[in-house]
Amino acid sequence: MRDIGVGIIGTGFMGKAHAFAYRAVAGIFSPKLVPVLEMVADNDGEAAERAYRQLGFTRMTADWMELVNSHKVEIVSITTPNVFHREMALAAVAAGKHVHCEKPIAPNAEDAQAMMEAAERKGIVTQVGYNYIKNPMLALAREMIAGGELGEITGFRGIHAEDYMADPEVPYSWRVDGSGGAGAVADLGSHIVGMARFLLGPIEEVFADLETVVESRPVKPGSSERRKVEVDDAARLLVKFRRGCLGTIEASWVATGRKMNLGFEVSGTKGSLVFSQEHFNELHLYRVGGDSRHLGYVRIESGPAHDPYGLFCVAAGHQLGFNDLKTIEVADFLATISGGPLKGPDFREAWEIQKIIDVAVCSSKDRHWFKVP
Repeated sequence: MRDIGVGIIGTGFMGKAHAFAYRAVAGIFSPKLVPVLEMVADNDGEAAERAYRQLGFTRMTADWMELVNSHKVEIVSITTPNVFHREMALAAVAAGKHVHCEKPIAPNAEDAQAMMEAAERKGIVTQVGYNYIKNPMLALAREMIAGGELGEITGFRGIHAEDYMADPEVPYSWRVDGSGGAGAVADLGSHIVGMARFLLGPIEEVFADLETVVESRPVKPGSSERRKVEVDDAARLLVKFRRGCLGTIEASWVATGRKMNLGFEVSGTKGSLVFSQEHFNELHLYRVGGDSRHLGYVRIESGPAHDPYGLFCVAAGHQLGFNDLKTIEVADFLATISGGPLKGPDFREAWEIQKIIDVAVCSSKDRHWFKVP
């Protein structure tokens, strides 16, 4: 075991989630590399100082390049708006640092490809923050599908819907600025697109309809001046998987009342699986056949039999949480840096997801099916 210095750029929701995970991982997984929170960076100096004091960093800075160039930092975690990801990731790669980047990886697939190729040329280990697929229940679902327990897969329905942008008085911000790429289809859609790929493999064709529900927003809180919104608030995709089945994917950040409606239904000739992030310690299984009086979905409850749940708790039914999934993500990343197999999702997988997002935008504009390049 040895220490490895971690630098985190950004101190918002995801910056804190990364810090919590890096602090927790050693006590739960006993990795070969023990993270040390070496430095935090935020262009808001007060936010950087607050994170430094609250989260236990060794140092703080308002200049992210100082963090990237620090010889004590071996891992750079990027938790800023995605418009900054390319510049920061390329700088970290050039400095020889492993990179943990939040999703979406970039505003477009071209930027994502540049980030991926730079990292792969230099042999840098990368990780992208699709932590929802680190759920042991998702691993079980994937295993059951691959093992043929559902028979031939006949359909997929996926959704990621929340309501944090439903209020038209939520001010204009980087989230709805077109320079950062698409809107809900990227911010939330990338999660369910990535989950669909995780479960069923590559998506080859897309037909999409993207909608801007709130057409303008105040330039700042309480302002009467408004700015036009040019990104989507809701997206509906028809998709064709390489394995032959069709599916639907929906993303929305204006779904009133929904806080975390991320889920899927996979149908097959022998059964089906249903999952919801709102109850993410459960997976529901339906099997064809048997006594017709007893037909229905059976709830599979997460427990120590579903690795790595047991490292967190020895008792079934006591449940993992969001930050636990982030800790599993960090553990997988550290294991790869230590020489273990790639578990990802890495920059290459994030590029594949971003290509689907870009194709969805094009399809919605041109109103026809598009192949994913």
